[in-house]
Amino acid sequence: MVYVSALAPGAGENTSQQYEGFAETPDFVIDVGEDGFGFLDHDRFQAGFAHDASEADAAFLRDSQVPINMAVFGEKVEHAAWETKPSWAVIATEDHAFDVAMLRHMAQRIGAEITEVATSHAVFMTRADVVAETIERAAQAAVAAGR
Repeated sequence: MVYVSALAPGAGENTSQQYEGFAETPDFVIDVGEDGFGFLDHDRFQAGFAHDASEADAAFLRDSQVPINMAVFGEKVEHAAWETKPSWAVIATEDHAFDVAMLRHMAQRIGAEITEVATSHAVFMTRADVVAETIERAAQAAVAAGR
């Protein structure tokens, strides 16, 4: 399992619980409609999600958002893959969507092999090379282990 600036709740936990005890991220704002679905705030999108991306790339990401049902953050995970599979984590140390201390805590808790890179939450785009290298290392480890 490769977690890329991602939450990692365990079985019986929900995503909302992962934020408890960690700093808020004021630039990462989710606007929630009356229907319970949310989008990242249009005006703060680049600052909160992709501050180191070009304006064009950040605009593309902003404009291609799909709504998220906010109720999912309260749903408990039944099975967490990290509990039975080896894990790797790419942590964006300039992430404005998650408190970096929270990302480190979760990665350490799941026993992940950690790679840190100075970039935004859009690490998958801004530092695709680091993400790809981490996925390659995970795949090589799985092959070596006969998985």
